[in-house]
Amino acid sequence: MKTVSLRGIDEEMEKILKKEAQKAETSLNTTILNLIRESIGLRKRHKVYQDLDELAGTWNEKDEEIFKENTQFFDKIDKETWN
Repeated sequence: MKTVSLRGIDEEMEKILKKEAQKAETSLNTTILNLIRESIGLRKRHKVYQDLDELAGTWNEKDEEIFKENTQFFDKIDKETWN
């Protein structure tokens, strides 16, 4: 396997690359290789979703009851505000 040296990595890029490596819990070298693979189509980038899908279907009846109790005030309409 070839060894390549990268020159011209400024402080901002280094900071971002290190942050990515830390987030992925990989080495800086592995992170850079993965980014190269993704950019040239050798590896699909794992999409990170920031939604609530992992919570869907996890509530039990007690959780639902507590939620309804704590949000029931949202059902009230302030007539002074909407007239």
